[in-house]
Order: sequence, then C-alpha cells, then structure tokens
Amino acid sequence: MDGCVFCKMVAGEIPVTKIYEDEVVLAFLDIGPISDGHTLVIPKTHSPQVHACDPEVLSAVVARLGRIAGAVVAAMGVEGYNVLVNNGSAAGQVVDHLHFHIIPRKMGDRVLSGWPSYKYKAGQIEEIAGRIRANL
Repeated sequence: MDGCVFCKMVAGEIPVTKIYEDEVVLAFLDIGPISDGHTLVIPKTHSPQVHACDPEVLSAVVARLGRIAGAVVAAMGVEGYNVLVNNGSAAGQVVDHLHFHIIPRKMGDRVLSGWPSYKYKAGQIEEIAGRIRANL
C-alpha cells in the first residue's frame, strides 16, 4: 500500500534489522524497543488490523510466531515475553499495518506493569456477551 512504512520495509525501500523472512512473513527488531530484543512480526501483504487480515495470511503469520518468539527468548535469556497486537489508534497502533510485538520480559522489569482490570456490574457481562455474539 502506498505510503505504508512496513510495506516499504517489505519492498526493501527502508532498511530493517531482519530476524526472519520468508514468502509470507518479515520479522525485524523494533527501532523503538521497550526491551532488548523487542521484535515485530508482520505479514508481507498489507492488512491494517487482525480482523481485516485474510484468514490464510493470518494463520501463516501465527504459525511462524511461536518459532520466532522462541528464538527471541533463547537469544535474550529472558524469563518470559508478551505477544502484543495493537489494533487501531485507540489501542496504540501507530503504523497502520498489522504487526505482532514480541516483547522479551524479565521479572521486575516494570515493562507493561499493571493490568487495569475491573469487575462487571450485575447483568453487564451477559449483555456485553450477547452484543458480541450477535456480531459474529
């Protein structure tokens, strides 16, 4: 897609520090990491978000994600990792091309610390579930 920075990376117009590449996927180190080894995994075909991605392409990306994550963990000697996908600007997506973050983690690193969970009000959980099911 014209103007997409990740599409330009796939085309070789913008250099990246490649971790993995095949006919479907490109994985490279994030230039603005939140931990050492922070890796991005993208489909080579343009898709803005998970729900808009062709299911076969999405399946192929996810099929490679575990192997790449395992390599990041082994190389960085970490105790865990997050796999994160931001979908839409409200969720923090900056580049409008589907990408999975593999974020290496160590105990106490304070990266992505805290999870702002809450409890649903009485009856709210079933009402929300019904609305979601109606859209499947």
